[in-house]
Amino acid sequence: MERVLRQVRALHRLEPANNDHLAALRVAASVAVPSLLLLAIGRTDLIIYAVFGALTGMYGRSEPHQLRLGHQVQGALVLLGGVAVGVFLSVNHLHSWWLVAVEAALAGVGSVYADKVHLRPNGPFFGLLALGACASVPTVVPWYTALSIAAASAAFSLAVGFSGWILHRSWQRGAVRSKPAAAAPREILVHAARYVLAVGAAGTAGVLSGSGHPHWAMAAAAVPLAGADLPSSVRRGIHRIVGTFVGLAVTAVVLLPGPWTLTGLFPGQQAVLLALLVILFQFTTELFMTRHYGFAMVSFTPVILLMTQLAAPMDPGLLILERAVETLVGALVGIAVVVAVRRTGPRTLTSLPAPLLRFPRRPRH
Repeated sequence: MERVLRQVRALHRLEPANNDHLAALRVAASVAVPSLLLLAIGRTDLIIYAVFGALTGMYGRSEPHQLRLGHQVQGALVLLGGVAVGVFLSVNHLHSWWLVAVEAALAGVGSVYADKVHLRPNGPFFGLLALGACASVPTVVPWYTALSIAAASAAFSLAVGFSGWILHRSWQRGAVRSKPAAAAPREILVHAARYVLAVGAAGTAGVLSGSGHPHWAMAAAAVPLAGADLPSSVRRGIHRIVGTFVGLAVTAVVLLPGPWTLTGLFPGQQAVLLALLVILFQFTTELFMTRHYGFAMVSFTPVILLMTQLAAPMDPGLLILERAVETLVGALVGIAVVVAVRRTGPRTLTSLPAPLLRFPRRPRH
């Protein structure tokens, strides 16, 4: 019983702060500059590509600029790969079962890559989210324009992340990130298989439900798999569900028609309002991303829905309902896979304290 109570208390625990405001400012700046440029030229429908490129800034948040640069390049490959595949599916009108098959397969590939390079945040989640989101909206510009926006945004994020060099002007030759012991090939493959199973099963349920957004179920199914062990995986799934539902209430206050909502208070300015809120909510997301995943989801849920609404407007009530259903289904599928297919061996970085850095010793003179 004590063990159960300890896990219940862990659901509410807020981890200590670790200069989260600095990481949040970097990510918010990475999102803000390309988003505001698109807003200025009246192309808020393209902000979705800029945001996914800018999420490069979420990687390597606690590392010095030198090590962060390499880590963020690895994260950018995941994000831009997701955008590229998603745009390809959208341009060729490959939806439904095509999306499920492709995203499930790439979930396995992304899992292997993330485990090999020790991505933090763990796993291929953001790449899968980018893939599904870009595949689910019509590509209203040439494919290379959409991909160029994402790539330029990622490049700007790399520059923001490396900006610490301006202050410190330091470069330690041979410095490397300290990583946990490498997992055995079998362990990596088992973990990848869990991603394929969870994402594929959740996507199948999403398509059969008739939802227009099965990729939300697939993304939610990937969330528990990033946990370091069974308890943390289940907590992440619960945080995903509860945080998303609270975030949907926030989204309703923004999007639903009526004099009491923000769009009702500012008629005719919806695109501008949504673009600015995406930037604000991305800042608050990053403030809590490593401290409490559920709190982070309260802000990240509006980010995803608002930029989806900018790219492909639809009935906001239906949008909110489908997000709720797909998240619930996906998170439960992910938890079920975690329970059914146990992972053994070395854990990912989430099982460790704050990232440790290893620098070569300088010779004494």
